[in-house]
Amino acid sequence: MLKPIAIALLVATLTTPAATLGQTRKRTAPRAKPAPAAPMSQARTAGATRVADQIKFMTKFIYLLGGVASGIAAVDEAARRNEAKPELIQKNQQSKATVKASIQGFRETLDKLEVDFRNTPELQPYYIKLAGSAAGAAQAEEQAAANQFDAAGRTLLNVINRLTDVLLIMRQ
Repeated sequence: MLKPIAIALLVATLTTPAATLGQTRKRTAPRAKPAPAAPMSQARTAGATRVADQIKFMTKFIYLLGGVASGIAAVDEAARRNEAKPELIQKNQQSKATVKASIQGFRETLDKLEVDFRNTPELQPYYIKLAGSAAGAAQAEEQAAANQFDAAGRTLLNVINRLTDVLLIMRQ
């Protein structure tokens, strides 16, 4: 009687795959990795790059403007007291013209940037935040024309803040 039971157990053991007897944990299908975030579109990337470039150019200009503005103010004060040499006054006038031309260049570039954002469908959502930056540069241009270089620099800082806000929104 034991012999048939032993044979039956031996047959059952041999016919059961060894992998199922030895497996201790349940296997699961490999999990799919989450898809990476869609990369920014080419137009959006180019727009963000242009905004970032403006921020870089304007911050460098503001940094340099601080020293130039104090020099201009000192020479203007000396000229008002008739203590400045004519060549120094002429160099001061050239410095003023250079600052004014630089601010005008920023305004023109920002005008073009606003137009491009308004006319490019992928950039239109960011135009609302960008709008007004050229107007800020125009205000700085008027202040520089009135020889208010320090005020023009502060106005340009507000423009830089607006551009930075646009860039932050574009990264989201």
